[in-house]
Amino acid sequence: MKPWIAAIHAYVPGRSTGADGRALIKLSANENPLGTSPAALAARDDAGPAHLYPDPDSAALRTAIAELHGLHPSRIVCGTGSGELLTVAASAFAGPGDEVLYVRYGFSLYEIAARRCGATPVEAPDADYGTDVDALLACVTPATRVVFVANPNNPTGSYLGADDLARLHAGLPPHVLLVLDQAYAEYVAPEQDDGGLALAATHGNVLVTRTFAKAYGLAAERVGWGYGAPPVIDALNRIRGPFNINRGAQATALAALADQDFVNRSRAHNATVRARFMEAMAALGNHGLRPLPSEANFVLVLFEGPLTAAAALAGLAEQGYIVRHLPGQGLPQGLRITIGTAEQMDAIAGILARLADPAQ
Repeated sequence: MKPWIAAIHAYVPGRSTGADGRALIKLSANENPLGTSPAALAARDDAGPAHLYPDPDSAALRTAIAELHGLHPSRIVCGTGSGELLTVAASAFAGPGDEVLYVRYGFSLYEIAARRCGATPVEAPDADYGTDVDALLACVTPATRVVFVANPNNPTGSYLGADDLARLHAGLPPHVLLVLDQAYAEYVAPEQDDGGLALAATHGNVLVTRTFAKAYGLAAERVGWGYGAPPVIDALNRIRGPFNINRGAQATALAALADQDFVNRSRAHNATVRARFMEAMAALGNHGLRPLPSEANFVLVLFEGPLTAAAALAGLAEQGYIVRHLPGQGLPQGLRITIGTAEQMDAIAGILARLADPAQ
């Protein structure tokens, strides 16, 4: 085994069971509590013959994505979730002797993508758990080849506005690829758009990736897409998996794109329930709980008082809920809690309130 492969810690997905194997209400993987568009489900059931290979280029899906976002389909590539595209982006533009840069408390896949191609992963300091533009730029060296930025960031929920993102890009050398991981972009209000697609449209060193797993409710289908300059897309097409998006997944994603009412309802539900949950967590500040601002479909709650994150995790599991504890990402004091239904979030808020103040 190559030494840089041996150094990889495999990706750890969100759990769905407790320590005793009991099935719990899963709020650990940022799945959509509204489920999936009925139109998308119907398309999956009528996707066509299973004995024929799917379109290797996902042409119809790329055309529909382009029409929705005002892009050119030739500058779009589809992947097995955005995760495949993030990984092949690192492999296409970095290798042994190169550096891949990302922010501390960023998506755990970035380190894996860097090590997989033999590059050196580099963490930039954070700004109160969020992305710090100046810290990232200060970490750029002659060996830097790829910079990953999740916006909104996973697992912290922080967000860079268009001005900060443009400033980050302007500070990078032209040969450094800026990869904007926008897995949660559909949860951001349209008027808060970070301008990432516009950057990719006008610069040759920007790749934007998105996924159908979150707001579209297609986590099981594993469909993502990326947008960038022709040379960037050409590089990704050379090393992505052939026939990487199966026939059913292409049909399902195509129908999901056409149902923007479902996406809008998902965004509205998330904003309303997230705000209410954030307010409930902020009210527990005198007990040491601190929710970080979030533009995604989850909230990272820090436990900085007597109640520890590990104890809260166990207490929630006893009441039937599983959330994401992140000691492996340097966040033993944090729980990332997916925004579920209003009833689920009220229940979690009540459980945490009782754990934080047993006397109530």
